Amino acid sequence: MLLSEKQTENIYSSLQGIELEMNEGTIRSGKTFSDAQKMAIIYAASPDMNHLISAYNQEQAYRMFMDCEGMGLVNIFKNVGELRSDRHGDHLWLNLPNGEKKIYYKGGGKANSVGAITGVSFGTVTFLEFNLLHKSFIEESFRRTLAAKFRYHLAEQNPPAPNHANLETLEPFIKTGKYRFRHWRPHDNPILTGSRLADWEEQCKVSDYLYKRDWLGQRVMPEGVIYSMFDIEKHSTKNLKGAVIETFFTADGGQGDATTCAFWAVTFYQGQYYLYRMANYYHSGTDTGLVKAMSIYAKEIKEFVGWCRTKWAEFPHYNYFFVDPACKSLREELHLLGIDTDKADNNTRDKISSNGLKIEIGIERMQNALSKGVFFLYEHEAPYDHYNFVKEIGMYVRNDNGIPVDKSNHALDEARYGVNYFTKTYLGVI
Repeated sequence: MLLSEKQTENIYSSLQGIELEMNEGTIRSGKTFSDAQKMAIIYAASPDMNHLISAYNQEQAYRMFMDCEGMGLVNIFKNVGELRSDRHGDHLWLNLPNGEKKIYYKGGGKANSVGAITGVSFGTVTFLEFNLLHKSFIEESFRRTLAAKFRYHLAEQNPPAPNHANLETLEPFIKTGKYRFRHWRPHDNPILTGSRLADWEEQCKVSDYLYKRDWLGQRVMPEGVIYSMFDIEKHSTKNLKGAVIETFFTADGGQGDATTCAFWAVTFYQGQYYLYRMANYYHSGTDTGLVKAMSIYAKEIKEFVGWCRTKWAEFPHYNYFFVDPACKSLREELHLLGIDTDKADNNTRDKISSNGLKIEIGIERMQNALSKGVFFLYEHEAPYDHYNFVKEIGMYVRNDNGIPVDKSNHALDEARYGVNYFTKTYLGVI
């Protein structure tokens, strides 16, 4: 097993007197891989039976830690464990010399995620993408380990804003001397070659913000974030205001880039129209390492459409299925499956803004929808949640010349099509 010096130190360092470790740094720096190896050793030695792995949603918890590109817990314990489910949820059951172990994996990114762990005691908790978890879930997780024989928490995250609310939850461990911080950079991942590192550094240099966050791994105030007015608490809801008067879909496709499709609902309440992003299908060939044919994406989107129609059967049938006009292959594949599509408004017909980009009109419309409180993410327990939208919206930035960086914007581009339609149709803007 090829390990860097940082990964080796992470896996084998003594935990005496430490109750919480934070591995923080850039993406692709080797944090998660070594964390899975580290926790495998801890599970094998722990005197406690129950343990928790948490991420924004359960799918991410499984993908990042249980699977971990074939190097996760399922593979490590393949001869002594199996996936099971009991009244407390899905878990990896282990039959070890020191007793039975249950490694539960759950989503913790929503306000009601706390209910999934209430009443269960854990020996250890692993927090993946700590900055994307709901603060109340983190706080309850700490309470769930108070009776542990060996109490330990491992957290990892990409650099958050210096004033991120979740950082407050670390204070009890910091002030009592039971906290350890470990900083990660791309050089700490042994699989990244010198040429690849050089390419990455050049890409990050398009923006001072990106360079500090994604190359240096520093916590930076999100001054360049395009949708900085987004507040996950304010813009997420489990309730629709008023009656649903229209539904529609938006989609954008790519093979290396992400393919994404969203289901939308428009409501009217007390003289105001509201737009709800109900659900989202999302797959990235680059992020997952699995590039799918456009025909496969079309089939999976058709399944997504059927799922939405079943879940919200009481809603009116969708009027439009907007797809980026530039994505002709996805439109053609959807047509073959019986889904008629419409050309999405991708702002190509709008006037060029001062920075030479037409998409600024759509960006301004989405900023206005967020600022006016008419745009919401609808929370639900399902595979098609808003993880990727939330992740992208915190990473979509401008470079030092004020131009939007064409990166981390796939779900956001597709959402822009939905907001364009909503704004022009219901808010009287042409």
